[in-house]
Amino acid sequence: MLDLASGWELAVERGPDWLFVRISSAGDDGSETPPLAHQLWSLLEEHLTHRLVLELDQVVVLGSRLIDQLELLDKWISQRGGVMRLCGLSARNRRVLKRRHLDERFPVYGNRLDAVMCRPAGRTPQRPR
Repeated sequence: MLDLASGWELAVERGPDWLFVRISSAGDDGSETPPLAHQLWSLLEEHLTHRLVLELDQVVVLGSRLIDQLELLDKWISQRGGVMRLCGLSARNRRVLKRRHLDERFPVYGNRLDAVMCRPAGRTPQRPR
């Protein structure tokens, strides 16, 4: 677990072609702007990938400052031809994205496998006929 001075903890795992990062709060309410985009970008560069799954099931409040950091990171990753996917968001946090009109930019996936396979939450794969 990587502890950040800004109050965020990151659990980082490497998979084939992907970096998986679980973000959790270390006790604050997320009101301070964490340099999260820079930290995550550094991790991507260190692992030589631009494909990221952020697991947000432990983020209680998806505040506007955190969303701003996610938007910035998504911009940097997209400019490099990469992809960032979010998974594990609570229903409350999904509504926050929808209110900010970011639900299409950040489709929500149920778990990391669904994120890698691009299967949005709530959809079941069709069986071949």
